[in-house]
Amino acid sequence: MSLLTTLKETLINIDPYQSFELGRVDSFADGVINISGFGNLVYMEVVSVQVSDRLSVPALVLEVNLQSAKALLLDQTPVKAGMEVKSYNQILKLKVDPELRGVVYDAFGRVILGEDSDLERLVEILIEDNAPELIDREPVSRPLSTGILAIDSMVNIGKGQRQLIIGDRQTGKTSIALDAIINQKGQNTVCIYCSIGQKQSSVTNLVSQLKASGALDYTVVFNASANESVAMQYLAPFSAVSLGQYLMNQGKDVLVIYDDLSKHAVAWRQLSLLLKRPVGREAFPGDVFYLHSRLLERGGQLVESLGGGSLTALPIIETLANDVTGYIPTNVISITDGQIYLESNLFNKGIRPAISVGLSVSRVGGAAQTKAIKKNAGKIKLELSQYRELASFSQIGSGLDSGTKAILKHGQVLTQLLVQDNLKPLSPTSQIARLKLASLGLLDKIDLDRLPHIIEQLDNQSLLNFGELKTWLDAGKWSDEIEVELTTKLTHFMESIKLK
Repeated sequence: MSLLTTLKETLINIDPYQSFELGRVDSFADGVINISGFGNLVYMEVVSVQVSDRLSVPALVLEVNLQSAKALLLDQTPVKAGMEVKSYNQILKLKVDPELRGVVYDAFGRVILGEDSDLERLVEILIEDNAPELIDREPVSRPLSTGILAIDSMVNIGKGQRQLIIGDRQTGKTSIALDAIINQKGQNTVCIYCSIGQKQSSVTNLVSQLKASGALDYTVVFNASANESVAMQYLAPFSAVSLGQYLMNQGKDVLVIYDDLSKHAVAWRQLSLLLKRPVGREAFPGDVFYLHSRLLERGGQLVESLGGGSLTALPIIETLANDVTGYIPTNVISITDGQIYLESNLFNKGIRPAISVGLSVSRVGGAAQTKAIKKNAGKIKLELSQYRELASFSQIGSGLDSGTKAILKHGQVLTQLLVQDNLKPLSPTSQIARLKLASLGLLDKIDLDRLPHIIEQLDNQSLLNFGELKTWLDAGKWSDEIEVELTTKLTHFMESIKLK
């Protein structure tokens, strides 16, 4: 069913005796109509342009002035000046089944892939709604594990946090988001992935990967691909966060991924140019900051009295030539609670995920880490920073003191430990075991070529024998007794490796 058909049915079903305001079209150009004669029009209202006795065309109000308004036609039907416009005070709403999973929606909540829901379960949700009040929020304190060791140990994400993923194209931004979704299996978290301006083939591949990993059972996808109108690309992330906010208000934990807000900003720039708005920096309209802030501010951690639900936002921004000083990147950096910065140089060297230690930060910090991760990951960021500062000397090989050589070798070990394949999130026990091996220095005398094989043995054999210790570590528990037992098991494991 097309968007035009859906909106036409809505207009047809309106009670003919229902009161409405009547205005007219003053002018039409490039899909935007100037209308006048209304006294009560509001932003995001859907009005009906009467093209003929039997045909009406819906339009979305995007600008309201004292004497007139501007609306975007949601159909290609040409209109003329002087045509009647009717306003029924109908705000644009998302009409979806909040319990439906494994489906792909368009920007208006129509199912384009997957099974349709029972009509009785459909709810209407405002696409543009207010963010939770400050008094309704509480500090972020629960971890949202991604299964990616480099993130969970250094730039951890908490439930209710807004963490930016930023980097050049083809540096693994979407892969990180995909791993985060896959790692929520069994965590009672609803995932919403919003694709904005991507190729249709990319979205199809992503849905296939989610299905193969079993993650589609708790995931919903909103898609406004590159071949769709700028209006759809503009509305898609607002539809996604509307469903997420509704679920959050029901007491659920939600993860929303916006891929990506760079294209969303471009879509809004195109709409603003059609609306004849003045341009500012980099030809973007002056309200592009407000566009993304009102989107991302709808996330957060609610207080227990309101159900204790959370909405975690992972917006993605694409940079050009590693330039994070652009208009849109700096805007979103200032809105979010930290960023994961991916470097193309590291990616090309095979260090993946290609996370820059110096530029990546989580402003929530250890408040959203489990005790076990926090105890074992405390120094890893500092040690990696020291290594990368001294890495330029590693090619010299001679003339370095033993302390510098030790730092370089330890840094190389840490770098290799953090390398991780896509679609293979690590369990908490596996993450803690790797961190503990590094902190004990048990790997510093091992040939780096043997390291991948050792880690593979650790994951496939040794961790299976941890027994109750694995249960404690997966739960994030930590104590002196757990530390002694873990150290003993890892020491025995390394001794058995050396004997082979």
